[in-house]
Amino acid sequence: MADEREAGDHDTTTESVNEDTNHDPHFEPIVSLPEQEVKTLEEDEEELFRMRAKLFRYASENDPPEWKERGTGDVKLLKHKERGTIRLLMRRDKTLKICANHYLTPSMELRPNVGSDRAWVWNAPADFADEEPKPELLAIRFLNKENAQKFKAKFEECKGKMKLNEDDDDEENPDKVAEKLEELSVKEDKKESAKEEECEKKEVTSEKTAEN
Repeated sequence: MADEREAGDHDTTTESVNEDTNHDPHFEPIVSLPEQEVKTLEEDEEELFRMRAKLFRYASENDPPEWKERGTGDVKLLKHKERGTIRLLMRRDKTLKICANHYLTPSMELRPNVGSDRAWVWNAPADFADEEPKPELLAIRFLNKENAQKFKAKFEECKGKMKLNEDDDDEENPDKVAEKLEELSVKEDKKESAKEEECEKKEVTSEKTAEN
């Protein structure tokens, strides 16, 4: 009898365990949160270049100053579809936190990093990586020399486009147009004066020749 009771207890316990294991309760959420689209502010830009690299900044505030790693990820060159501006943007892997964010200007110059053929150094007058614009001396290192050269070629190409945009802006600016017209006017006046002087010299020479 004891054995039967023990067996019965055992069966009941097993059934309870199985019921607990198979039980899958469903609870409706108390608050329903709608899905929200996360914008990266890159939606209005065209990607011109992307390549994996490692970024550094020159920490001049340290004593002594030193190069400090800023992050590893994809460096991108993005052109705004309407304004035509081109910026360099780089986010860290995983966290996607921005480590470089500034516009390209015609005056920017990539300089080779001492002792490396796969790294470049340049000055960014106003980098927005920390949300507030501030000048930064940056260095970027690629996997190999070939990748570094591809970045430089595209960087220089984009600089050229920004130079053309800058010239176009000058032509559309009334003050700039007035200045250029004034410069042309002065040049034309100088040319006319030079022609008149040359004609006068020829006339004087002709008169002397006739007298002789």
